[in-house]
Amino acid sequence: MKPLTTLTEGAPRHLFFTGKGGVGKTSLACATAVRLASQGRRVLLVSTDPASNLDEVLGLPLDREPRAVPAVPGLEALNINPQTAAQAYRDKLIGPLRGVLPEAALRAMEEQLSGACTTEIAAFDEFTAFLAEPTPHDHIVFDTAPTGHTLRLLGLSQAWTGFLDTNRSGTSCLGPLAGLDRQRGIYRSALTTLGDPQSTQILLVARPQRAALKEVHRTAGELRALGITRQVLILNGLFRPSDPLDPVAAGIEATAAAAQAEYRDFLASLPVFASPLRAASVIGLAALRAFFEDGGVPPGLTIEPAPEPPDLPPLETLVDDLAATGRGVILLMGKGGTGKTTLAAAIAHALAARGHSVHLTTTDPAAHLADAVGAAAPGSRITLSRIDPAAETAAYTAEVLATQGAALDEAGRALLEEDLRSPCTEEIAVFRAFARTVARGTGGFVVLDTAPTGHTLLLLDATEAYHRELGRQSRDTTPPEVRELLPRLRDPAFTRILLTTLPEPTPVHEAAALQDDLRRAGIEPWAWIINQSLAAAGVSDSLLRARAAHELRCIGEVTGSHARRTALVAFQPEEPTGPAALETLLTLPSPACL
Repeated sequence: MKPLTTLTEGAPRHLFFTGKGGVGKTSLACATAVRLASQGRRVLLVSTDPASNLDEVLGLPLDREPRAVPAVPGLEALNINPQTAAQAYRDKLIGPLRGVLPEAALRAMEEQLSGACTTEIAAFDEFTAFLAEPTPHDHIVFDTAPTGHTLRLLGLSQAWTGFLDTNRSGTSCLGPLAGLDRQRGIYRSALTTLGDPQSTQILLVARPQRAALKEVHRTAGELRALGITRQVLILNGLFRPSDPLDPVAAGIEATAAAAQAEYRDFLASLPVFASPLRAASVIGLAALRAFFEDGGVPPGLTIEPAPEPPDLPPLETLVDDLAATGRGVILLMGKGGTGKTTLAAAIAHALAARGHSVHLTTTDPAAHLADAVGAAAPGSRITLSRIDPAAETAAYTAEVLATQGAALDEAGRALLEEDLRSPCTEEIAVFRAFARTVARGTGGFVVLDTAPTGHTLLLLDATEAYHRELGRQSRDTTPPEVRELLPRLRDPAFTRILLTTLPEPTPVHEAAALQDDLRRAGIEPWAWIINQSLAAAGVSDSLLRARAAHELRCIGEVTGSHARRTALVAFQPEEPTGPAALETLLTLPSPACL
């Protein structure tokens, strides 16, 4: 493996950090940007994550305009906010027409541009502008959303270029295509830039764990299929125990070794950089400057005695309360990497063990539910599914053509088929599937593992916009499951939102912001789950004890300021898979084991 200090040598202009949620993309992207700037380069740091936490890591409020980072000459940063970008996009198109067209016509245009397509394309426009248009920067560092959302973003360059090149109707869900001529050239240029290894490098970030390595292995192949070939891997969080008698420390080391052995061929196929496990979250310029230099334990770190485990109930207490309701939807939401998939599988198994029928599913394009659940026993009460974007799009397209298309002449059907080839159709189809899945809660339990925060918020925020877009494409009555979706999500007797977090500042603050957003939408979270707590597991290794001590402030913030009810889950060295392993998540270690 290469030392992390050599990561920026020969760096191209565009650097994309991507990987599974919670692997440290933001820390690495920020530290890399600071390092490049310290070497005298002009650097722009851009977050494409709808739930960006650049602000917290840099200690600087950000928006869609570049802002200089104090005390780091040459470094600017910004967040691409989809909702802000969409409003700016609408203003750009409609603003010049105010006072020219009648108010009724302007309202019709605003209605057409209020859909999810506009939100997506507006954010995408801002992203591609950094690839296709000149800026004064030597490097542009992209801190991307978790993998599924990022692959969608990068693939849109190809999808929208193809759609605009083949569209013959002159219109789309974004309005007249004549207004998109400039974008056509930008998208094509962005596609060229992404595929140019002299201009663009993908930095795949993974923890030394099987699930994270499986994710980046798959991502690497999908990116190559998009023509993006210059890739490196950063193994973040490498750990060597200082106490061989600490079973948690030994378990972390053994799990990492097994994961690397399983993906030996993949690791040998590209450059790999090593980054050690840190004693605390990387927040603030001092920590970012030291990121490339220290070995994970800052000089002068004082290791305190092992902290007392927090006095919080285990996960099984929440499950008992959920089981008493007999039916409904359980949505797990939170930052990527907080364990939503594993916790969803554990809750589903626990409900099934209490005699309930459970449907376990996910909206996350990068989720691995089947891995978490393991082999189901004969006669299991759990059914398993995944909202597959490709399958849902194909089914939705076929349905619209069979209904609306059946009454059209050849020319009209051709126009409809062209409209359905828009990349926006996938988003509509996935949304409809989400609404259909929520409706299943009327007949039993549905446990839904959602995509990471930003992607989930876009899905929920767009409920009414998708409603309108479905009506535009189908010209039919809105399906009842779509019409009833918001009332169901707002009904605390039907839907229970479980916010998942780690006992670390960024996941806690992101979950708190998500809770605020949900409340503004009239949706009240039911409980918080603090996952992977070293303080609850009991550790003696010096670095792990330091991390456990840092947890206590975050746990106190959750219980004191954010959560009405909370459950604590102890750290597991190996990601639990299968019923027996998932059972261990429900209870906390006894005091005698700590």
